[in-house]
Amino acid sequence: MSAEPAPLPGRHVLILGGTTEARRLAEVLAGDPSCQVTTSLAGRVASPVLPPGDTRIGGFGGATGLAAWIVAHEVTSVVDATHPFAERMSFHAAEAQALTGVPLLALRRPGWTPRPGDDWTFADSLDEAAARLPGLGSRAFLTTGRMGLHTFAHLTDTWFLVRSVDPPDEPVPPRLEVLLDRGPFTLEGERELIARHRIDVLVTKDSGGSATAPKLTAAREAGIPVLVVRRPRIPEGVAQAEDTDAALEWLGAARA
Repeated sequence: MSAEPAPLPGRHVLILGGTTEARRLAEVLAGDPSCQVTTSLAGRVASPVLPPGDTRIGGFGGATGLAAWIVAHEVTSVVDATHPFAERMSFHAAEAQALTGVPLLALRRPGWTPRPGDDWTFADSLDEAAARLPGLGSRAFLTTGRMGLHTFAHLTDTWFLVRSVDPPDEPVPPRLEVLLDRGPFTLEGERELIARHRIDVLVTKDSGGSATAPKLTAAREAGIPVLVVRRPRIPEGVAQAEDTDAALEWLGAARA
C-alpha cells in the first residue's frame, strides 16, 4: 500500500527511487529530524525492499501529476534516482521541474566501461540487441529485465537464461529458463551460472554499479562476448551527481 505523507515544515525531499543509490540516500536523510523524505517506487516489483522514511508506490499520472503531487506535499527538492533506463520517468521529472520550479537532481551512477580482454558489442536499443544476438551466440544469458523480453520472443533458435526478481509476462522466447533472483550477485556465483548453463553470450543493459557487475568479469574470464545496450538519452539542463555523497552535497546547496 502507498503511504501519502502529510506535509511537514522544513525540507521535504522526494526521491524517485528503485536503485541502490536511492535507498542509500533515503537512509541518510531519514536520520535527519529536520528532513522529511519520501521515496516513490514504480511498483513493477511485487515485493520491493522498502527504504526508510515515507514511501509511495505507483505512477503519478505523467509530468503534470508529478508536479501536482510536488506542490500538494510541499516538496522542496526532487532527486531522480531511478534506474538509468527509466527514460520516461526522468523526462517527466524534468517537465515537473519546469512546471513547479522545485530543484531537481539526477543521481546517475557511472556506466560500465570495457576492460582488456572484454569482447563487447554495443546496441542502441533492445530491438537492435535482438537483431545482433544471433550472430554472437546461441545460448544467451539475458539480464536486461523482464519488461523487454517480448523483444526477443521471435528468436526461436536461441536458448535463453533470464534472471529477474519476478516472473516475466508473455510473450517470451520459446526456449527459455527463468531464474528468479535479486542482486547483488557474486563473481563465484556468476562463474558457476555461466559454466552450468553453457552460456556463450551475455546480454545486458549498461546499468552501471557493483551489484550486477560480476557477470561482466565472469564473461571476460569465460571468453564469451557481451552484448551491451547503451543508456537512453537524458533530459538536458538537469543537475547531475554520480553518487550519494555528491547528492547530499547538492541537497545542502539546494537547501541554502
